[in-house]
Amino acid sequence: QVQLVESGGGLVQAGGSLRLSCAASGLTFGYYVMGWFRQVPEKVRQFVAAISSGGGSTTYVDSVKGRFTISRDAAKNTVFLQMNSLKPEDTAVYYCAAKHRSKTLWDSPNGYDYWGQGAQVTVSS
Repeated sequence: QVQLVESGGGLVQAGGSLRLSCAASGLTFGYYVMGWFRQVPEKVRQFVAAISSGGGSTTYVDSVKGRFTISRDAAKNTVFLQMNSLKPEDTAVYYCAAKHRSKTLWDSPNGYDYWGQGAQVTVSS
């Protein structure tokens, strides 16, 4: 079956960096747009970034532009989220997700086919 497994979360001070990884298995990685979302308690899941199936196109929510970078490694079936200049408001559970490349609306959680279990990121002030 399909599995998306996140790793790399943790506790970091404001201004620091973390790199999240999401290893995918059970699917044809190159057929899927990969996205990162985040969620805090009692709030809706928020789009963070997405990358096209071939890796040539990316998009970000405005609040992370210039600080976060999404990338993918086809050989390892893995997508990454490099997070720099972290702020306390970046604190959340981060989820990776996979959406078949035939679908549109990368920035909506609706329509993503598979989700990881989530990784906690905590940024202290």
